[in-house]
Order: sequence, then C-alpha cells, then structure tokens
Amino acid sequence: MSGPQIVDARDRDALVPLYTGGWDPGSEIVEGVRAILAGVRESGDPVLVELTRRFDDPAFTLERLRVEIPSPQAARRLVPSEVAEGLTLARERVASFHEKQRAADVAYVESDGTRYGLVTHPLRAVGAYVPSGTAPLPSSAIMTVVPAKLAGVERVAVASPPSAKTGQVNPAVVFACALCGADELYAVGGAQAIAAFAFGTQTIARVDKIVGPGNVWVTEAKRQVLGSVGIDGLAGPSEVLVVADASSRAEYVAGEMLAQAEHDPRARVAAVSTDRAILERVADVLAGARAVAGRDEIVAQVLAKRAYLIHAHDDEEVLEVIERFAPEHLSIQTHAPHALVERVRCAGAIFIGPETPVAAGDYIAGTNHVLPTAGAARFASGLRLADFTRTTAIVENSAQRMRSDAPVLERLALFEGLPGHARTARMRA
Repeated sequence: MSGPQIVDARDRDALVPLYTGGWDPGSEIVEGVRAILAGVRESGDPVLVELTRRFDDPAFTLERLRVEIPSPQAARRLVPSEVAEGLTLARERVASFHEKQRAADVAYVESDGTRYGLVTHPLRAVGAYVPSGTAPLPSSAIMTVVPAKLAGVERVAVASPPSAKTGQVNPAVVFACALCGADELYAVGGAQAIAAFAFGTQTIARVDKIVGPGNVWVTEAKRQVLGSVGIDGLAGPSEVLVVADASSRAEYVAGEMLAQAEHDPRARVAAVSTDRAILERVADVLAGARAVAGRDEIVAQVLAKRAYLIHAHDDEEVLEVIERFAPEHLSIQTHAPHALVERVRCAGAIFIGPETPVAAGDYIAGTNHVLPTAGAARFASGLRLADFTRTTAIVENSAQRMRSDAPVLERLALFEGLPGHARTARMRA
C-alpha cells in the first residue's frame, strides 16, 4: 500500500486540499436531496417506504417502520456479551462527562432593584440519526441519546436504516437505544429520515432539532432543513492530525492516520513534525500497512489522495498547520504535549499522549464523537449538553431604572427611525 510523500509546511499549494474546508457536496447530491425532502414533506410514510425499499431493503413494509424498543435486559440478549459490556461502559462514561457540563441559571438584582435572569430549558423533541451503512454505529446512539436525556429532553427519537440482509435495525443499535432511554426508534435512513424528523409523517412526529453523524446525503439533508428545525452541524468525512516529534512511535502515528482513513474514502489524515526523521519512519509504516479485511480499498484511496506528512520548521509552523486545518481530531504525541495544548484554539477534540488513541474518544473515553469537520472547528464545537437546551433571558426593570433609562431609550429609538419604540419609553418617563 503506497503512502503519502513528505511536504514542506511552507508549500501552501501542496496543502490547499488539506486547508480547504466548507461544505460542498456537488449539485447532483443537492438536487437529489431536495427531491427527497419534497417527496417526504408532501406524502410522508409512503415515500419513506418507497425510498427504504430502493436504498436499503426491497421487502420493507410500513409495519416495520417503527421499531419496538425492548427493555435493557431483553435487548442485552440481542448482542454478544462483550459488546453489551463495552456499550454499557461507554454509556456510563458519556453520562459522567456530560453531566458535569450543566450550567447554572443566572439570577441577580442590581442596586436600583432591576432584576435579571437567564433560564435554561430542555428542547422538547430531538431526532438522533445513527448511521448503519458500511458499519453499524451503536456508539453514535450513545453519543446523541445520553446527553439529550440528561438535558431533560422529553422525546428522543432515533432513526437508523434497516439492513438489506435482515430487514431489521442492527441489534446493537436497538440495544444502545434501550440502554440509553431512547423513546422511539425508526427503521429509516438517509435524507428521507432527516425529512421525516424535520417535517413529520403519518408515523413520525416532527422534532425540534436533529443531531448525529451521517453520510453526504444525510448531512446535505440536515443543511437543507435548517430553519425548519435546528441541527448540530454539518459533519463531513473523518479527519485527524497527529503532532509528532523525535520521541514519537512511528507505528502509533501511522496507526491514527490509518484508523481515520478506514472511515471514508474522502477522509483527510495528516501528521506534522519539526523532525523529518519521524515523518520518514511514518511514511515507511504507511507504505507497508495492511488494513483490516473489508476496509483496505478505502484506506488505499485515502493514502493515495488525502494523506499528508508535513515537515514544519519550528513550533510556530506546527501551530499554524493545526489552526489552518482545524481538524476534527488532534492527536498530540510529543514529549511535552501540554505546552502545545494550551495554545490550540481550533480542534474538535484533542487526544494527548501515546496512550490516548482517537478511538478512545470514538467509544469509551466519555467525550463526544460527534465533532465539527471540514474546518468547522474554527467556529463550532463538538456535541455537548448545551446542544439539547435553549436559554431565555429575563429582565424586570424597577421604576427607578425605567425613569432613568427612558430618555436614552427614546433617543436611540428615534435615531433608528422607530417612533413606536420611542413612544413606549416616553409613556413611562
């Protein structure tokens, strides 16, 4: 398996594909998604069944759209015990990490008696998308359902496509839904699942917000329904940037690149170092790498077209590479990682040291694996408890405050050409 060549950090032309972010799926997908959304919005369940037969299970029927969620005890029997134990550990750690993210409400009184507040409310209904295309991702059910329920969301509905072989939602996804307290589960995937959540159908009630990763069709559908509902973000193909130095183990650095490369042929993987020798060793490891069965073709595509080994001349150039890439996952495997961590502003999640593989964050670390990609870490965050709540600001003027503010309020309103606003101030002067 061939690997990437080493490029200089100052060769901006060579690194343009790495630094170019944004969401641009192409007109064919944009129009295809638009047609699916329109069909579901107009006709509901019949279109869901038609599309599920076309893309997932030719024998699909409406009766199989809603999936009964068994008790956790019954669901546990659906999966191997070691898988159930791993998902249970993941749920515990995700719950622990996200529980600590609760923000206190704000309430205070000024010296003139005016009262202020900021009150947090859980969203009423959330739709969580759990992929099950090239591989089922029950871990995504945990990452989306657990924080939603912790935040107090009353209704959490999960959508996951049925298997073409069995016609059923993957048993591990069913177990994860039972384990985490999901309220509803539907056997539907793709853009049509997003449409059902956004607009509602005869079987699926609409939600207030849609969260969770998905393929390019799912993500483009989320973009197009934004405004009808909220979304967590536009999660594109996986990304990783590994920072290495002379103390790093080449197989660990290469291992992180290979791990993210197996997700998607459009994944972007990179390593940066001021030490050229470690990059050469990483290149050797990648050149001789053998992926696990079933993913080797995907990995080969990524290594040939979307993998980068970047030689930086100093620590400032290393930081520049990080900030310009703004990677979904940042793995820092250097002898003094914390000095760099303190300066990083643009990364979805940071994994420190050789004993912290990115895969830990994907499954059992407790941090969330729904993260910003395609440069969105410059302005967006990973999924967190706050994503399942909204806040309301509250103000109650005292009479003293209103009398004092009335002239200022009137002048500002008149300046902006809003005499009705000014009148409300003058009434109270």
